[in-house]
Amino acid sequence: MAIQESSRLQPFTRNFEDNSTEAGFQFTFYCDICQDGYKTRFIESKTYKKSGLFNMFGKAVAVGADLAGMYRVGGALERGTDILNERHEGMSPEWRREWEQAFEIAQNEAKGHFYRCPKCKKYVCESDWNEQDGLCVECAPRENVEVTAARAERMTEEIKEKARESNVFKGDIERRQTLCPECGKPAGEGKFCNNCGAALGLNKCPKCGAKNNPASRFCGECGTKL
Repeated sequence: MAIQESSRLQPFTRNFEDNSTEAGFQFTFYCDICQDGYKTRFIESKTYKKSGLFNMFGKAVAVGADLAGMYRVGGALERGTDILNERHEGMSPEWRREWEQAFEIAQNEAKGHFYRCPKCKKYVCESDWNEQDGLCVECAPRENVEVTAARAERMTEEIKEKARESNVFKGDIERRQTLCPECGKPAGEGKFCNNCGAALGLNKCPKCGAKNNPASRFCGECGTKL
């Protein structure tokens, strides 16, 4: 039996998901902006309770798999009807009539959780509805949200700009290497040579107190013999 075209088969949102199985009917309707969904209550199938359940199938089908999936009808009633006919193939006329009734009930239930924007005609959830202006947030963005977002964006730009203008380090980097006065090899950074163990401490001038390289024979400040 082909499903008759009627307003009941026209989803009020641009997309919905049929979660129905042979045991009952349930649907998820999605917000046209953020795609968050609202799942309706489960309606048990009266046909399912009847004896000889599997005799109503024209062929073996995995009903749960057949009925699951998104119907992106988008206002095309003919295309939506074709999809429903294909997915409900093999189901009894009684089950199909139950499905139509359940779909209508589900739509009325879901409409209480969505708003229709009078400008763009989209159905949106509460999060995407600007109650103050009576429009969706795409047509009328919330002022406080946009101001806060713009301020944060500007602050980020200023921080990056200040960072680009700042000089973190000024001056030349020089690398100096200490040579051991005894063996003449690189001595390392400790107090003793890494190669021969000679002391690397500076010699203090007995006259002026200036510190001199251990290899120096005269004070670099006053010329006193070390």
